[in-house]
Amino acid sequence: MSKNKILIVEDNTVLLERLRNWLEQDGYEVFTAIEEPPARKIIREKEPGLVLSDVRLPKGDGLELLEWMNGNNINIPFVVMTGYSNVADAVKAMKLGAIDYLVKQCGIENIRQITNDLLRKSQRRTPQGNKFRRKSKAMQEVYDTARLAAPSDIRMPLLGENGTGKELLAHYIHAHSERKDKPFVPVNCGGISETLAQSELFGHVKGAFTGADGNRNGCFYEADGGTLFMDEVGNMPMSIQATLLRVLEDGCYSPAGSNKRIKSDVRVIAATNEDLELAIREGRFREDLFHRLNELSVTVPPLRECPEDILPLAEHFKERFSEELQAGIVAFDEEAKEVLLRYHWSGNVRELRNCIKRAVLYAKESGTITVENLHLGFDKQNAVDTDSSTSTFNVKDKDVRKRNTILALESCNWNKEKAAEKLGITRSTIYRWIDEFGIRKPE
Repeated sequence: MSKNKILIVEDNTVLLERLRNWLEQDGYEVFTAIEEPPARKIIREKEPGLVLSDVRLPKGDGLELLEWMNGNNINIPFVVMTGYSNVADAVKAMKLGAIDYLVKQCGIENIRQITNDLLRKSQRRTPQGNKFRRKSKAMQEVYDTARLAAPSDIRMPLLGENGTGKELLAHYIHAHSERKDKPFVPVNCGGISETLAQSELFGHVKGAFTGADGNRNGCFYEADGGTLFMDEVGNMPMSIQATLLRVLEDGCYSPAGSNKRIKSDVRVIAATNEDLELAIREGRFREDLFHRLNELSVTVPPLRECPEDILPLAEHFKERFSEELQAGIVAFDEEAKEVLLRYHWSGNVRELRNCIKRAVLYAKESGTITVENLHLGFDKQNAVDTDSSTSTFNVKDKDVRKRNTILALESCNWNKEKAAEKLGITRSTIYRWIDEFGIRKPE
């Protein structure tokens, strides 16, 4: 694959030739096609470093081309270009692996500049740059939506359980927005008392209340021009909800003790683990505020629904804390990996992070993280529920492991591969356990 080769797939011949001329002037070797089938041949034979493709073509379309590349393990940066600013197409393109999505109406010069920027980024990109990016389908959908919405000021409530990484997602949205060079200010709305909430969010002037010995700027002031991340917004006092609603409606606020109106240029990203619709029905959250905040909601899935992310995240935390604690940890043993995959992770990524930090500390001498270092047990509350015969799998108890192994073998007619799958372990592990526990099929 050559970084200096570009394939343009476009049926508008005027635009095609203009793009080709511009990019050739920039020093690139440019190949062109007006339909999908010839584009496939060029990709196979010429191995370009970037594909810039229209969505709608006389024969086939850009998304079909991208799907074909994915199916043939052709890993070439792909940019979708269309004259139709269609969010559904954009989301589908990003899900399929497109690195960007361009609208033709942005102009030929902008397309040229963006294409050059993408090529330079592609040339600088290294595997380490995306080493710990979560790859599960569920999280990819979350990040695709976030990336598409980031450049606008659309209000995006981030929903999900505690510990799923909502603040990290808010950081991601901010970093991909036009406000990225301005402040990102987080505030925990659930941790603010009703008496101090006004001051925390909007500031106060000297003498506004007992103890107000001077002026104080609030979060809205600190976040001016940038992003205000309001975590646990579902726990915000009702009186402050009313004030926040007014700010979102007219973009102005007043510090406590002042009649001065201050114009606010802040993007608000709210987050909560609360069921806001239930909170509305119970009278704990204002329906009008909900609709102001909820222009495009994003639900961050729990870690147990993203099993593909567990081991990469564990490896990431292992390396991070190994360096931080000067532990020199080399690896997880196979049984420890299986335990990580089987655990329910009710505390999500935050719990996994704490678990690995603790394990690194315990494993400093050996250099290998074992089951014992993890200090995790399994029961009906914290084990991934696969089957009633195996949901009580306890990795600390050899007797329980032996019993569950026998139960799994018996239920699978002593088919070791199927039993391993039922237990959520590898074939090599079940063979090791059979030998370790002296398990024999009855005659």
